[in-house]
Amino acid sequence: MQTASPLHKQMLAHALSLAEKAASLEEVPVGAVVYDEAGQIWGEGYNLTLTHADPTAHAEILALRQAGQKKGTPNLTGLMLAVSLEPCAMCAQAIAWARIKEVYFSAKDPKSGGVLQGAEVFKHKTCHHKPHVAYGYLADESAALLQTFFRAKR
Repeated sequence: MQTASPLHKQMLAHALSLAEKAASLEEVPVGAVVYDEAGQIWGEGYNLTLTHADPTAHAEILALRQAGQKKGTPNLTGLMLAVSLEPCAMCAQAIAWARIKEVYFSAKDPKSGGVLQGAEVFKHKTCHHKPHVAYGYLADESAALLQTFFRAKR
């Protein structure tokens, strides 16, 4: 695990609990939380792509939308994001546009990840904002939740 303070660990645990809510709705179990250094939650979400019939209703996107609405701006400079799974390329680009300061995620996503895998969005010269990224806390728990979910689908 890369360095994560007790606050980041608390928010990753909350993101994992949101992922469990998604699983209870038969949605891919991913949860996300946008928060500040004082621990105030500005936005949270879990995957609702099937429920909303919306391919963009990923946990991160829903959390960013909620935070933007609460702040009254799409610029979320200074806020952090905790997510139970590595963001996909779409979510990583939205994180960059929102100017999120730091991203913490639990499990890597070798198939659809867009931060450390695949597109590696934050490494592109066209990415105008590159947040600090750390990962690994609760990775085993997040991966187990995802594996159990997909095993049941097969």
